[in-house]
Amino acid sequence: MTAMKKIALGLIGAASAAVITSAALAETLTVYTAVEAEDLKKYAAEFNKQNPDIKIKWVRDSTGVVTAKLLAEKDNPQADVVWGLAATSLMKLKAEGMLEPYAPAGVEKLEGSFVDSSNPPSWTGMDAWVAAVCVNTVEAEAKGLPIPSSWKDLTKPVYKGHVAMPNPASSGTGFLDVSSWLQMFGEEGGWKFMDELHQNIAWYTHSGSKPCKQAASGEVPIGVSFAFRGAKSKAKGAPLEIVVPTEGVGWDMEATAIVKGTKKLEAAQKLVDFTVTKEANEMYNKGYAVVAYPGVAKPVEHFPENLSAAMINNDFEWAAVNRDKILAEWKNRYDSKSEPK
Repeated sequence: MTAMKKIALGLIGAASAAVITSAALAETLTVYTAVEAEDLKKYAAEFNKQNPDIKIKWVRDSTGVVTAKLLAEKDNPQADVVWGLAATSLMKLKAEGMLEPYAPAGVEKLEGSFVDSSNPPSWTGMDAWVAAVCVNTVEAEAKGLPIPSSWKDLTKPVYKGHVAMPNPASSGTGFLDVSSWLQMFGEEGGWKFMDELHQNIAWYTHSGSKPCKQAASGEVPIGVSFAFRGAKSKAKGAPLEIVVPTEGVGWDMEATAIVKGTKKLEAAQKLVDFTVTKEANEMYNKGYAVVAYPGVAKPVEHFPENLSAAMINNDFEWAAVNRDKILAEWKNRYDSKSEPK
């Protein structure tokens, strides 16, 4: 073998070893999320610009399903990080001792209402999503349905069989609806309202965005969903009117946390550091009109102008503490109309 060949083979061997070493050094984080599936690749790509050696393995489902999965795995955690789950769910996990407290670099720059009050915090908020009603104006006109202006309007007999809403046990949007109605109308009044609304429900979905998507496609005239989903569908040409009920609207925030017991704590902390950055919040603003980092949010096309004023003073702690009781009562009363999973 010539000297040149030996050198070439040596270089190839060194390069291969470097690739193997690089691959060995790369870490994979298992990240549980309820973020819209279409956004996950963008989230990972933005994070990997600064952290190419940390890969994300997404486990994605609706809020209720992800929450139940995490609780079921309490004694044998499978996730390293939760990136994009309802704050009320993370409060429940915190109460169960399942989160690793961590103050990410730059957390002090976020709005205080988006950060867990413990020091160090167990979770940090990303963005807020807000309830709204999506009405297909073409279908409503064809069926002689007036455009509702309030939650109570949806209990009128004219809407019987024409309303879809999310199941609160599987959907964070559904849970924020139910918990907000109990806060706005009182416990007795809230269940009375839901009893009456149930008479008009065509079905309960297992996704918060699905009722609005179904309204957009004409599958059902009215979908109880969240405002950004309506704005997104309307921007694509759907004949939707996005109604902000006059009594006020519930809301929740997507938030991030490290799962206690992760064996990849350093990598998990790097990911959570990224989630509170201005760059990350600019990314969230493409999907949500309200974000945690002050001064970042830009107007979203077709987003209701009066929505912020309609957001109720949501008692997240109360909602988290009473979550199990609320869901058990809701299932007992209404689950018969839920779509198959």
